[in-house]
Amino acid sequence: MRILLLTHAFNSLTQRLYVELTAMGHELSVEFDINDAVTEEAVALFRPHLILAPYLRRAIPEAIWREHVCLIVHPGVVGDRGPSALDWAIMNGVQEWGVTVLQAKAEMDAGPVWAAETFLMREAKKSSLYRNEVTEASVRAVRTALDRLTDYRNGRWQPQPVPLRPMHALMNQGDRAIDWPRHDTATVLRKIQAADGFPGVADALFDQPCHLYNARAYGASGMPGTVLGRAGDGIVRATVDGAVWIGHARRPGTERSIKLPVAVAFPEAAELSVLAEAIDDIRYEEMDGVGILHFDFYNGAMGTEACRRLLAAYEAARQRPTKVIMLTGGADFFGNGLDLNRIEAADSPPDESWRNINAMDDLCQAIIETDSHLTVAAMRGNAGAGGAFLGLATDQVWARDGVILNPHYKNMGNLFGSEYWTYLLPRRVGEERARKIMAHRLPLGVAEAETLGFIDAHFGDEAVEFLKQATARAATLATAFDFPERLVAKRARRVADEAATPLANYRAEELAHMQRNFYGFDPSYHVARYHFVGKTPHSWTPRHLGRHRDLGWRVPEVDTI
Repeated sequence: MRILLLTHAFNSLTQRLYVELTAMGHELSVEFDINDAVTEEAVALFRPHLILAPYLRRAIPEAIWREHVCLIVHPGVVGDRGPSALDWAIMNGVQEWGVTVLQAKAEMDAGPVWAAETFLMREAKKSSLYRNEVTEASVRAVRTALDRLTDYRNGRWQPQPVPLRPMHALMNQGDRAIDWPRHDTATVLRKIQAADGFPGVADALFDQPCHLYNARAYGASGMPGTVLGRAGDGIVRATVDGAVWIGHARRPGTERSIKLPVAVAFPEAAELSVLAEAIDDIRYEEMDGVGILHFDFYNGAMGTEACRRLLAAYEAARQRPTKVIMLTGGADFFGNGLDLNRIEAADSPPDESWRNINAMDDLCQAIIETDSHLTVAAMRGNAGAGGAFLGLATDQVWARDGVILNPHYKNMGNLFGSEYWTYLLPRRVGEERARKIMAHRLPLGVAEAETLGFIDAHFGDEAVEFLKQATARAATLATAFDFPERLVAKRARRVADEAATPLANYRAEELAHMQRNFYGFDPSYHVARYHFVGKTPHSWTPRHLGRHRDLGWRVPEVDTI
């Protein structure tokens, strides 16, 4: 079928459905829902057999849903209606939630149900629940809905209306507000988690208005509402029964009106006392000859300082008497490369970009040149740009089923990219495939990535199970009878590769391109970064997503399904 994905943005759920439906053999095109006229034009051009809306913020025009089957993916249980569905579920502390695929009709979220799936809730940020439980349930529900489409068209099956709940309102900042003298830690966490990563909780720090993000419980106490000190780049604030650590903030109406670590958003944080309990975004453990290096950076952003800390942790791991080093990243993201928010907030974004890419390169170089261990990247979460190529610096790359990879840079203002990708990618997939991957600008699912040679294996339905299996596989590598031979072969290949073209040459060539991106006459990277971190609404659909807008696009003359 031709399926038009009508969406507010090409977010994580939309990307996952794009990958899944393409793998099923469907022809996909994407249109950003900008206004009714543009949407109607896209439908007229693509002539879809089905319109699927995984992420909308407004109703589909009546002129479209009356003429086409339009299925809405709603992040709520059957009967739930209205915006902020997942936000309310977190705030109300529900134990089970779900996803419903329903048909668009005149009344919002009131159409008949085509499929539904449920899942158990966990204590987590809204963004994490959305990226994991909601996404997996959505994939299952959409598959079920598509299975029913033929019977629907033939009159053998009809979606059934269900009793509807009253439509809940858009959650506003009054609903999210924290009453520090009254609220306990659990309540504060629910409020911030229900707003992470959008829109944050309106509050104040250092007597200045801001929005709060990225919170966790912290072992301290004091007068409720009082800022007790600093831990890492975040601050610790007392609640009625303990304290919370707040990692990120946004200051509306200021030059730094983007999401930043609190210590970056508020220079005043530097005056706070540093508390004893550290924030472990980097953690190391050993098991059965395997050194496991966990790193969980907020939204997968790997800023200059984060890269340097991770490099120090990696160098320490290399000194341990283990045989395998496994990099795991976080449960939501393995890594996404440059920290664009911190770059945007820097006094000189070009200079901070340069520092950041060199710190990324230093980290990748250390991994590539490791000759004392076999190395593994265990991608529990999604990976993009430099984060994807950080994984390729290892000897073995494993990914969880459902992980989405975006191993390209061009969407960020035609950025060339570094992290030794010009060495690592052709080494794995060959020159021709490497060119296609980098020009493709579309997400890769793990099945396709394994077929291409980008990764070595994929397994595990969810992050905990994947990590358990990956650890066992890494231990098998460490204890294998042929481990010495594998290490010798690795060293020999690195020597041969270095003799053919030194790593320094790859880095110099890549950085020459990056220097032009950062400092050259073409401002595309800086413009794209500005709009990305500021979440500027889309004014058109990029051509690589909207196939129906290609100059040569034509609907087949013989149009059957």
